[in-house]
Amino acid sequence: MSLTTSAFGFIVFLLSTPVVQGQNDWGVTYTSTQICAVEGSTVDIHSYTYPSRQDDLDIIVEKTLWFINMLDNEPVDLRTDSKYSGRVKHLCDKNSCFLRITDLRQRDSAVYRFRFITNHPGGRFTGSPGVTLTVTDLKVKVIQTSYSSYWTTLRCKSSCHLPGQTSIIWYKNNKKIKENTELHYSDYIYSQDSFSCAIKGLEDFPSPPVCVRGENCNRVIYTERSICVSKGSSVNISCTYNSYHEVTSKFWFRPEPQWKNPSQSEDLLTDSQYTGRVQVLETERGRSTLRITDLRETDSAQYQFTFTTWSFEWGSSLPGTTLTVTALQVHVIRLTVHQSYTEAELQCHSSCSSVAQSFYVWFKNGQKVMKEEALYKDNFYPGDVICCVLKGHENHCSPSVSALKVPSVSVSPQSEIMEGSSVTLTCNSEAQSAVNYTWYKKNQTLLNKEPQLVFSSIQSSDSGQFYCSAENELGKKTSPYININVKHRPNLPSVSVSPSEIVEGSSVTLTCSSDANPAANYTWYKGNQTIHHGPEGIYRFTSIRSKDKGTYYCKSENQYGDKSSSISVDVHYRPNLPSVSVSPSEIVEGSSVTLTCSSDANPAANYTWYKENEESPKASGQIFTITDIRSEHSGNYYCEVQNSVGRHNNTLHLTVVAVFPQALKSAVIGTSSVVFFAILAFLIFLLIRKKKASKPAEPPEPSEQHIPTQSEEEDDVQYASVRFIKNQTDPIYSNISAARAQRHKDEDEDESVEYAAVQFNSTASRTTGQEAVEDSIALYSTINKLC
Repeated sequence: MSLTTSAFGFIVFLLSTPVVQGQNDWGVTYTSTQICAVEGSTVDIHSYTYPSRQDDLDIIVEKTLWFINMLDNEPVDLRTDSKYSGRVKHLCDKNSCFLRITDLRQRDSAVYRFRFITNHPGGRFTGSPGVTLTVTDLKVKVIQTSYSSYWTTLRCKSSCHLPGQTSIIWYKNNKKIKENTELHYSDYIYSQDSFSCAIKGLEDFPSPPVCVRGENCNRVIYTERSICVSKGSSVNISCTYNSYHEVTSKFWFRPEPQWKNPSQSEDLLTDSQYTGRVQVLETERGRSTLRITDLRETDSAQYQFTFTTWSFEWGSSLPGTTLTVTALQVHVIRLTVHQSYTEAELQCHSSCSSVAQSFYVWFKNGQKVMKEEALYKDNFYPGDVICCVLKGHENHCSPSVSALKVPSVSVSPQSEIMEGSSVTLTCNSEAQSAVNYTWYKKNQTLLNKEPQLVFSSIQSSDSGQFYCSAENELGKKTSPYININVKHRPNLPSVSVSPSEIVEGSSVTLTCSSDANPAANYTWYKGNQTIHHGPEGIYRFTSIRSKDKGTYYCKSENQYGDKSSSISVDVHYRPNLPSVSVSPSEIVEGSSVTLTCSSDANPAANYTWYKENEESPKASGQIFTITDIRSEHSGNYYCEVQNSVGRHNNTLHLTVVAVFPQALKSAVIGTSSVVFFAILAFLIFLLIRKKKASKPAEPPEPSEQHIPTQSEEEDDVQYASVRFIKNQTDPIYSNISAARAQRHKDEDEDESVEYAAVQFNSTASRTTGQEAVEDSIALYSTINKLC
């Protein structure tokens, strides 16, 4: 065993050989069975062991406790003993469990035992006989020197061994003078001086003052260092005092600076807060008693006594008597909760051991219960209020406990709750005792543990059902649900189109949704035209058309506001019948010809050119160009237009015809226009003569002889139009429309032949007129005659 000091007080560590009390692996290991500690210090007492497994069962410790007393053959846990209140800690870690007692008092001297209970049927063990703790105070020992009665050595002693390095503080006439292990005086010690000592860190537990010379020195000795009493009771705080000279004044006071009022005297007899409650009694010489009645919790303090003489004043460096005033408490020992009532056993408890054996009075709903014991067992219904008092102090009932009612829930404000506003929910159980409140949201965890649930800026997501619970010593009650409905204008609508790819002729649905309270009405627009309005934000096209594509707007609205969103609708359709064309309209063999194809489609179409009866495409794209066209290029060409929806095609017929032989071409090209018309007139003349020669000859009548005019001759024959194309070198093909040559009629019918346009190309070479005539006669076999 050794003693050490710290800023928090003395701690006693046990260093002696451990003592095992037990058998068959069950036992308690006490570090020491004998402990001696100084008053005010702290002591630690250790520990226990048990097997990890026995009888095929893993051993689990379910309860551990330290005790000194037994009640009904059961140990009383020190943690529930009032005289140890606030001074006992029970610390466990695996197989190590120790008891720590702080602020040791001499009355703490006792035998301490440890008990543990496991899940094994026989797994209970108490370490006996336990640990004997002895708590002692300090004393000043006077050692006189042999050579002079005026030289004295003072030592601070204890029945417990103090280590050599312990720091001691010395006091003279209750005033601190120095810090040293021993006290030697070289100065003269007067008979009126008294001395006391204290261990550094434990200054609240000094030794009693000692007169070094005789017994008539100045000193004050308090009867008790600490007193604990219940609220409403009375207390006597006493001391004995002695003065070397005659006392001129004396009084009791509270030394705390925060208590003193500069305008008031320190004497408690003149303190307004004690008026009518304080008196000082001195029934014998040298003994003073301070009596305080109708104690309040604010009376908890340290009280000191002081006196003065004509040349001396008693100091106040060391403490006097500490008074603790506590209220009685109702503790629930056993509790059984039924549907309509609670069965409970209550105990009237005080943290002061001095009132442990007192008589108590119980009150239920303000009526005295005919029972004067610390324990009270009864059935309690919702709303019952119970408290206890010390007998004779019925005006100072303990804080009451209540059998809780089902808590009610209120909401503020009671009007409509708008998003962003402040909302407060309040839980009230109408209990007169302390109640713990907890707030919950349905199907969620707890929200807080306060009587009120406050939303500083409530949101729509906070809507839902809420409830609270109220709990105290006599049980727990839960409130009904309260519905919180947060009103707000519509949020920005979410718009969608289904299906994602829209094909002309298909069914299409536009959907608009928006969170709103109350529910929103929806309006669909295209441009300035309203196409839908109602409580549902759905608009359907049963068979959508390409003209329906565009931007659509949805507006959601309620009485608090509106919001709008838009969506683009794109209608896909297969290509329309393509339009095909050829350029130029008149084609010359060897020239460049362009075929063009166009079609309306969504998405944009791909174009492919084919020649009939050929598998491979001729070209891709809208334009197909033949750079050097020949007669073999004649035929049907078709353009195919295709996109993801479908396809379409259209056909173009192209005919390429060869031009005149080279000899005729030279004659035609070389003859001027004048020569050509002359030859043509000659041919017409020959034809007319031949026609006339075929008729029978009749002698002309001189008087009726008629010479035909030129206009009359022209009425008999209609010629095809003749076109000349200049500056065309080596024409091969001509663009021929879908018109076809008519077959010759029967020989008995008038000859009638319709020609297509005949093209003559002139070149640089020229021929004679006669050659041109011969070539023309050889080339044309018939001339269209019109009747």
